[in-house]
Amino acid sequence: TGVCDFGAVAAQLAEVSAASGAEVRYGEEVRLVDRRPWGVAVRTSTGRIVRARTLVNCAGLHCDRVAELAGERPGMRIVPFRGEYYELARPELVRGLVYPVPDPAFPFLGVHLTRGIEGGVHVGPNAVPALAREGYGWSTVRPGELAATLAWPGSWRIARRHWRYGAGELHRSLSKRAFTTAVRRLLPAVAEDDLRPVAAGVRAQAVLRDGTLVDDFMIKESPRAVHVLNAPSPAATASLPIGREVARRALAHLAGV
Repeated sequence: TGVCDFGAVAAQLAEVSAASGAEVRYGEEVRLVDRRPWGVAVRTSTGRIVRARTLVNCAGLHCDRVAELAGERPGMRIVPFRGEYYELARPELVRGLVYPVPDPAFPFLGVHLTRGIEGGVHVGPNAVPALAREGYGWSTVRPGELAATLAWPGSWRIARRHWRYGAGELHRSLSKRAFTTAVRRLLPAVAEDDLRPVAAGVRAQAVLRDGTLVDDFMIKESPRAVHVLNAPSPAATASLPIGREVARRALAHLAGV
């Protein structure tokens, strides 16, 4: 397999899109979605009104909320899980990508070692519940978002079903020694001092009402709208085929199919 600089990929996609007539707007939070006979009107936090014949919702951590703003009942809820990473101080220990055999019961891969394009090696992640949709650290807590997660029946069913797995993830989050022990299963030469904390990520995990962790793409359609409600990690490494599928569905709406 291979790795890429996805920030550069996204910048290139934005440049190509702009050259084709698209407009990229940053810092715009969707506040209202109003479906009309001719299409949709979206109002953002800055007061802008954006009108279009078809809405494509790829809002990641907020995709379920955008779907609800559009009048949908998506039947799932985004439950955020923070992935905590370390950087390997001795990157020469790893020459490629070292991945464990995945457990089919979980959509999380577990601790692995990924060599980046600049030669550094990321180790991780843990998968621990985030206390906010954009909760990149334990100190980031948004009571309203946390309450919404706890109010979703699927969250409690996950906790009852997988509490042992979750306890292990929390232990590795709070104990660097425990995290190092997990890494040594793949890289016996690693020492605790070899691991340096780096920025975390948050996974937008779709969870059904019965507690099922959605591990495949979930795309739902409604009149004049396409909602991408779960996009696992291949979305970053195989974005063009996925983009074509989303575009095909959006264009079918424009054609009235």
